[in-house]
Amino acid sequence: MAKTYNIAVIGGDGTGPEVTREAVKVLRAAAAKFGFKLALTEYDFGGDRYLRTGEVLPDSAIDELRKYDAILLGAIGHPDVKPGILEKGILLRLRFELDQYINLRPVKLYPGVDCPLKDKKPEDIDFVVVRENTEGLYTGSGGFLKKGTPDEVALQCSINTRRGVERCLRYAFDLSRKRNKKKTLTLCGKTNVLTYAFDLWERAFHEIGQADYPDIKRDYAHVDATCMWMVKNPEWFDVIVTDNMFGDIITDLGAMIQGGMGIAAGGNLNPEGVSMFEPIGGSAPKYTGKNVINPLAAICAGGMMLDVLGETAAAQAIEKAVMHVTAFKVKSLAAGKMGYTTTEVGDLVAARVA
Repeated sequence: MAKTYNIAVIGGDGTGPEVTREAVKVLRAAAAKFGFKLALTEYDFGGDRYLRTGEVLPDSAIDELRKYDAILLGAIGHPDVKPGILEKGILLRLRFELDQYINLRPVKLYPGVDCPLKDKKPEDIDFVVVRENTEGLYTGSGGFLKKGTPDEVALQCSINTRRGVERCLRYAFDLSRKRNKKKTLTLCGKTNVLTYAFDLWERAFHEIGQADYPDIKRDYAHVDATCMWMVKNPEWFDVIVTDNMFGDIITDLGAMIQGGMGIAAGGNLNPEGVSMFEPIGGSAPKYTGKNVINPLAAICAGGMMLDVLGETAAAQAIEKAVMHVTAFKVKSLAAGKMGYTTTEVGDLVAARVA
């Protein structure tokens, strides 16, 4: 009997629902091809709902979403809602309350995609960033003293626990072993300045690596050096592991060197629970309803979801189909310049998968 995966779909804001529809189209093609089923449930969490009801994410939603096999997210961000309300109330809340402690960001240049780096080719850009996703500066720990006065003090604390650091590092070591390419794990930090937080990261990194992963080469780079080398020598990297803040920054740089936000997908993973997958670009509200936005990042996010669910062959088929489309079909990844509509790009990938 065919296996059924229960998937929650949150289209979100702006062009999010449009790109999510194309991702679902491709996922259905993969399911038909590889013999599994998808049971999809749509949720309207986002700016429109908030403006209509004043509710960002009801408490009942967290427990409900725990019951799914995965969550597919379009985009969050509404021009009529103050920045931070939806991002904290939906994205960060889901990551923290569902304990999605790994943010996984493949950085891979596909054939036919313009790379801003001179003379770099697909074989030069193929690495993964593992970002700790539930600690660090993003916990919201801190506060104000004498706010609004000349003596105002603002305090933002980076929280790093041995348990949180270790489970992130172990995931990254395991991924280095699974990829079986350079078998090199690079810790990205700032040990020369952030001497408490990254002392913990560095000690755990070497203790775990020496004891349990002797086959994986360990490397270290300051975050500023990592940014330089991602531009100058991206081929040096295999897997990079880092904290929440630095991961947030270097993954956007990674998106640019792989061709832009239109092709960059990410996963918020709880390996023991429910994970959430999304294109990392924004909601692009100015393109809403025009059928010109690039859906490939959302389609790639769907492929990542299938890979994590164990449907590896289907995930590989989606990636190969996307690579075919970037190499031989679309003229550009930019909205309105692809040579195809949003819907047509989804059709091209789905047909190739089928």
